[in-house]
Amino acid sequence: MSKALSKATSKATSKLERRFRHSLRLGALALAGALAATLFLSPPDTAQGAPPAREAAPQGQTSLRAADPSVLRVGSTYVAVQSTGGGIAVRRASSTDGLATAPARQVWSDTRGRGEVWAPEIVMDGGRYYIYFTAGVGGAHRMFVISSATSDSGYGAETQLALPDNKWAIDGTLFTFNGQRWFVWSGWAGDTNVEQNLYIARMSSPTQPTGARYVISQPRESWERVVGNPFINESPEAIKDPNGQLHIVYSANGSWSEQYCLADLRLRAGGDPTHVWDWYKSNGCLFGSNRSTMMAGWDPTLYVNGPGHHTFVLLHGDINTSPPAGPRFPSMFHAVPKGTPYTWANRHWYTGTFAWWGNTTYSRANVPGPNTDTGWSLKFFE
Repeated sequence: MSKALSKATSKATSKLERRFRHSLRLGALALAGALAATLFLSPPDTAQGAPPAREAAPQGQTSLRAADPSVLRVGSTYVAVQSTGGGIAVRRASSTDGLATAPARQVWSDTRGRGEVWAPEIVMDGGRYYIYFTAGVGGAHRMFVISSATSDSGYGAETQLALPDNKWAIDGTLFTFNGQRWFVWSGWAGDTNVEQNLYIARMSSPTQPTGARYVISQPRESWERVVGNPFINESPEAIKDPNGQLHIVYSANGSWSEQYCLADLRLRAGGDPTHVWDWYKSNGCLFGSNRSTMMAGWDPTLYVNGPGHHTFVLLHGDINTSPPAGPRFPSMFHAVPKGTPYTWANRHWYTGTFAWWGNTTYSRANVPGPNTDTGWSLKFFE
């Protein structure tokens, strides 16, 4: 997409500037935190107040050895979905911490031999639950959907999404932005595994794509090409910032390595989600375990290696309920505990939090449009 920042540009934001910005935020965020209580129903496990740049937070490891959490909140109930037992299971609990030990109720089984079932994603649309997931073998992976009026029962047979170009596709999710439904996923440009890009397409309904697919991100930055074969952008999750701008937070670097991390795409104010040059990419990982790939001012994790494939725990999973500035809100992600060999089998679900971080500039070079865009970014906490 864009070229990586030079070291000289990275050093332009001095410690003094960061401290000055931080001091301005502290006063504003105290007022924002009070206002937030009237604007958004805070989940029970939300801590209030502005986060420090780094903290020694308690480790949020759950007892569940699994990958790819997807969680939303309905009232005071948290609903999670995972692939398990040759199908898909739903868990319900009164807190994110309780999800790992909640009963897993299987809601769909692969009776048609679809193949490997990956990364189910639960969303709500019009009061109905939709679970999007990937199934297939090798280059045959495609996106499927099931739906029900209730979160943990009543799902029917799967339907393949007719995504434009019918190419390999994983990690898809639905969201609504400015009154338009969108579907975003990770896929291939062609029929071979060269790299995984992020694509977006309009949806005329929760199950019907319409029009073309558009690439919005490719793994072309040096910090997202540390581990490849292939290089990847995957696990996109949408959220809307306090200014109403759209963000797609995604996972970069191979999920089979501790270089796995979260990065951000921010759509410029008034931008077109289908136009690749209207998206600005964070200049490094926002949540990761290796300092060398972190964006300036963002610190690596203390307790886990390779955090990635996260979920924003939003009310009804709706980005229009995205939290305001100030408070911290729950998220979940998978990672491997530090001191443990980094393998897929050692991944656990983790509870964490996130908060908005303002006045953050994303920079690029040698591409159409302005070279910088300043706005909200995100801080993630273990």
